[in-house]
Amino acid sequence: MTLQNIGVIGAGTMGNGIAQTCALCGFDVVMQDIAQGPLDNGMKTIQKSLDRLVAKEKISTADYEAALARLKTTTDINAMADRDLVIEAASENIEIKLGVFNQLNEICPDSTILATNTSSLSLTRIAAASGRADRVIGMHFFNPVPLMALVEVIRALQTSDQTYNAIEALANSLGKTAVSVKDSPGFVVNRMLVPMINEAVFILYEGLAQAEDIDAAMKLGAAHPMGPLALADMIGLDVCLWVMNVLHEEFGDSKFRPCPLLKQMVDAGYLGRKTGRGFYQYGG
Repeated sequence: MTLQNIGVIGAGTMGNGIAQTCALCGFDVVMQDIAQGPLDNGMKTIQKSLDRLVAKEKISTADYEAALARLKTTTDINAMADRDLVIEAASENIEIKLGVFNQLNEICPDSTILATNTSSLSLTRIAAASGRADRVIGMHFFNPVPLMALVEVIRALQTSDQTYNAIEALANSLGKTAVSVKDSPGFVVNRMLVPMINEAVFILYEGLAQAEDIDAAMKLGAAHPMGPLALADMIGLDVCLWVMNVLHEEFGDSKFRPCPLLKQMVDAGYLGRKTGRGFYQYGG
């Protein structure tokens, strides 16, 4: 199964990163969002990212221009009708995703593979509601998409071998390393990473150490490139809380209970880098 024409639903942080990566690797890409504003912002982000790659001599000016020429934007989801693969990177909300997949099933040919970039939601549930369960799969990229090497390729219970093999080959062609994962809450990385972050928040909450010391301990004692609290600020505290709530609800295990301080930070709007304040202050 050859995949050449790719659609991306969502022009936010993950969507524009996926679109850029695909276009730079030679694929014809259409990026769709519900409004022109997000599309304009997404394209600005892509151009800035490509500018940085040119400045660092990672790509040539010709590569830059070719990538942009292969990338189109639209607010019309019907533009997905000629795509071999559509990667959904909309909001991490199950009802929104189910609605998108229902629309895509009506628009796209039977042969089109539908992938989701979900970081924690049930692939099996999405596949069951999609109308083409054997051709639904998870492609969980990591932020920033152009730089991070990993893609979790997640099989729903219904995903066919043909679909999996096509997406694994695609991930490799994007210069990524594909890790095969069965459908389970949080998959592999978030199943391990976010509870670790949550435990770091508990240590801060209990007054055992200050944020700077917690992060220094993990950087110097465990050779982590970034401390867990600084990483939480980069991911977004609201995203961390969302994943913890999914793990807690799906497993029913108290070890996944979110720290009260994490909840308070989100309630206060202290979401990390994107709001200028999280466990650390940003932007002056």
